[in-house]
Amino acid sequence: MNMNATDEEVRERRLELARKAFKDFYALCFWSADPDHQVVEADLPWIIRNLRQNGGHRGYRIVAELCR
Repeated sequence: MNMNATDEEVRERRLELARKAFKDFYALCFWSADPDHQVVEADLPWIIRNLRQNGGHRGYRIVAELCR
């Protein structure tokens, strides 16, 4: 992550990553959610929890990025 990034840039990057993960891991981790769900910042704990539990190694690596 860029050391000079503003808080807003960091938030937007995390949201973008979480939105991509929701789509990429939908069948494994988020199948019970509405497939058209719009991920917002309040969803990050839910996204992280489901990726940790059901996303395998790839999902866990994304969690590491989301938690930076």
